[in-house]
Amino acid sequence: MSEKMKALVMYAPYDFRYEDVAIPEIGPEEILVKIEACGICAGDVKTYHENVRVWGTCDEDRYIEPPVIGGHEFVGRVCKLGSGVQGHKIGERLVAEQIAPCGECRFCKAGDYNMCSRAYIYGFKQDAQGGMAEYMRYRGDSLLHVIPENMSVEQAALIEPMACGMHCAERGKIQHRDVVVVSGLGTIGQCIISVAKRKYQARTVIGLDLREKRLDKALECGADYVFNPTKCDVVGEIRKLTGGDGCDVYIESAGSQASVKQGFEAIRNRGRFVEMGVFPKPITADFNYIGDGKEIDIYGSHLSPDCYEPVIQGMLDGSIVTNGLVSHTYRLADWKAGFETAEKDPDAFKVILIP
Repeated sequence: MSEKMKALVMYAPYDFRYEDVAIPEIGPEEILVKIEACGICAGDVKTYHENVRVWGTCDEDRYIEPPVIGGHEFVGRVCKLGSGVQGHKIGERLVAEQIAPCGECRFCKAGDYNMCSRAYIYGFKQDAQGGMAEYMRYRGDSLLHVIPENMSVEQAALIEPMACGMHCAERGKIQHRDVVVVSGLGTIGQCIISVAKRKYQARTVIGLDLREKRLDKALECGADYVFNPTKCDVVGEIRKLTGGDGCDVYIESAGSQASVKQGFEAIRNRGRFVEMGVFPKPITADFNYIGDGKEIDIYGSHLSPDCYEPVIQGMLDGSIVTNGLVSHTYRLADWKAGFETAEKDPDAFKVILIP
């Protein structure tokens, strides 16, 4: 093994560099993996384009710690074990959850480790470098899951976003009598469709997106109806399907101000609104819908606590649709083309990078 590896390092907005860096050294409780694949998240693309949520407005409110290797949708194969690691072996396929929780804060102790006060999410912190590299260090406090050999690399790279989708569906408290609308049908949105229909048996599931292929895929994943907001009155269509009331649950996974406004209009009185999408900058919304109007319940959805194992099982048994969701594969050296495809190609779903 050479002392250097190739990695995609984030220095600043519009300043990502494919360069030589040191292969990570590991401590007694840590694991070194050789990366098989790493997905490009919509958040990664927004980070490239000066996402204020990540870069902040100054050093004091900056979340990211540049220069840092990006990527949190990774899967790897164990190539080195720390002296204190037990229960894992060389050659094993292994994924770490995207957050390495401290285990000591009030949220971790309550079981809400996705809200850990330390917030070490891989791909953003100096001590939690990401998977857009040839090798990656799994911290000793990582939450690890073994990937079966019969799972394809493409499926394995989908585990993280799919787990986020499952948690989002959980946050919506979906019941079998509900009409559920999912706005934004990327990888996460497609998983929400699968889970809402196949796990929770929602009465009606409606998918919304601007890209026709994503609408077609949502039907494969279990959606009963799909609509393109640029081609019809989406709110009107939802009201037609609900006797004029509006949907019970509206899940916003597009990260779009227009999608939020649409959701407040489409949801019924005392409906449930779940925000999953990440906005590149602050947005505005009419909060009168929430209070002195419809009395809407608002839920946030952050990461994927306790969802990796059920997602892995759902992928293997087919209850979570993955076929065709990885639409493009690029070498890590061609990351610019990969990012451009993820951002602009109307036929793109999940784009993955292979070292």
